[in-house]
Amino acid sequence: MNLPNKITISRILMIPVFILIMSVDFGWGMVRVFGTDMPVEHLTGALLFIVASTTDWIDGYIARKYNLVTNFGKFLDPLADKLLVSAALIILVELQLAPAWIVIAIICREFAVTGLRLILAETGEVVAANMLGKIKTWTQIIAIAVLLLHNAPFESMGIPFGDFMLWVALFFTVWSGWDYFKLNKDVFKNSK
Repeated sequence: MNLPNKITISRILMIPVFILIMSVDFGWGMVRVFGTDMPVEHLTGALLFIVASTTDWIDGYIARKYNLVTNFGKFLDPLADKLLVSAALIILVELQLAPAWIVIAIICREFAVTGLRLILAETGEVVAANMLGKIKTWTQIIAIAVLLLHNAPFESMGIPFGDFMLWVALFFTVWSGWDYFKLNKDVFKNSK
């Protein structure tokens, strides 16, 4: 259990705290952020989501810099991302800040790619995220963070940046999913 893997596990442990803060009205009141009013719980949850998402970059950086890349890390890191992103997207639907059909499409892709990774793992192959997958992850994180912040600071300018980024995230989610299956189509051809 090296440091990058511990950081990844910390990201997973932040998920229930994030869900609790976003789901329960603690009566903390309202706050104005860049001209946008939102519950303090939403600001707190958004900041926690951003911190948790940042650990994705930190653990990867440390793993590569100090040659601490492990198969466990290659498996756990994308799983942690999927859990965090899925939880946040479901919260956004509950708060009526994201359309359910886009969230369903994104989560279905995540399950499909996770299933593909599990099949590949049975053959001893662990697939690390490629650049397209990383772009997908970061567009999702940006979209979710802005939407959790009720589109601040763009709301006061009348720019639906959070909605736009959610569409960008959907595009990269579908494209990267298609790419994973295209690159690994032989696993299905060679199955019995």
